[in-house]
Amino acid sequence: MATRALLNALSKRPLHFSTTLISRSASTLVLAEHENGSIKAQTVSAVVAAKSLSEDNSVSLLLAGSGQSLKDAAKHAASCHPSVSQVLVADSDKFKYPIAEPWAKLVQMIQQSGEYSHIVSASSSFGKNVLPRAAALLDVSPITDVIEISSSSQFVRPIYAGNALCTVRYTGANPCMLTIRSTSFPIPPSSADSKCNEAPISEVDLSTLDEDYLGKSRYVGHTSQDAERPDLGSARVVVTGGRGLKSAENFKMVEKLAEKLGAAVGATRAAVDAGFVPNDLQVGQTGKIVAPELYLAFGVSGAIQHIAGMRDSKVIVAVNRDADAPIFQVADYGLVGDLFEVIPELIEKIPEKK
Repeated sequence: MATRALLNALSKRPLHFSTTLISRSASTLVLAEHENGSIKAQTVSAVVAAKSLSEDNSVSLLLAGSGQSLKDAAKHAASCHPSVSQVLVADSDKFKYPIAEPWAKLVQMIQQSGEYSHIVSASSSFGKNVLPRAAALLDVSPITDVIEISSSSQFVRPIYAGNALCTVRYTGANPCMLTIRSTSFPIPPSSADSKCNEAPISEVDLSTLDEDYLGKSRYVGHTSQDAERPDLGSARVVVTGGRGLKSAENFKMVEKLAEKLGAAVGATRAAVDAGFVPNDLQVGQTGKIVAPELYLAFGVSGAIQHIAGMRDSKVIVAVNRDADAPIFQVADYGLVGDLFEVIPELIEKIPEKK
């Protein structure tokens, strides 16, 4: 009777074996972004995040593409971080361009054969495009924009444009799918460009890849920023302009100042919507999340959506004519002044970058 009562009690109460299983046998697939034969920094941050899921976590990097660039990226991936245990390479013309539909099908196929406990991607335009589609195919709920990993099933993410933090516990079936903010998982200096313990590289068998996605989307074109300018997402210094610059012609002052400082150029949504600069320079909740060592804001009022994308910057300097502008509430240094006088003076007095 006691045994039957115990079995009845167990059948009526929720079981939490899955969480324990994840922590004991964690294995993570990281979706890798690469360009010009190199792994992007935000992918290495995703590896750092994946390793924090569990001490004995096995981390695999998944690359897709074609040609020599993919081969070079695979070699870089094998030594980009000591936590990488293997590199999976999907070499096919179907992945020549990072279109979401074939990538999502690839992730579904890899998961069905590998049965990973976690799938992680950086919270970049690539990750935001691919991971939700893959999650839908796998019938799981993804957790986005993770800034802290408490355990293999508990995560912290910002809500209300970063004004509050939400702790989320994942209780669904494997895999637990995450996008992480790369700025919250910095790359240790000792891990960058490590040449020791290169991980093995394996080709992915694509013979069983479902191709019913063909025709649903097509590659149109690709634009990239000036190769001489630092990447906005990983730059040490960012110079941002807002609506206060009034025109695309005036925005060139920001670009010239950034050139002198060796900095990346950013913009607010208002500046992008006004056509001053292309939208790949937008910083904010609906743009890129940045956390440079120095963030210079000119003519930026400080809308909550913009602040959500740069509030983690180490030092924030703001210049605005409006002394009551919200940007001054988060700035470490603020100057109430005319940016059309301040920027030319800075350009004049700052020495040329060597």
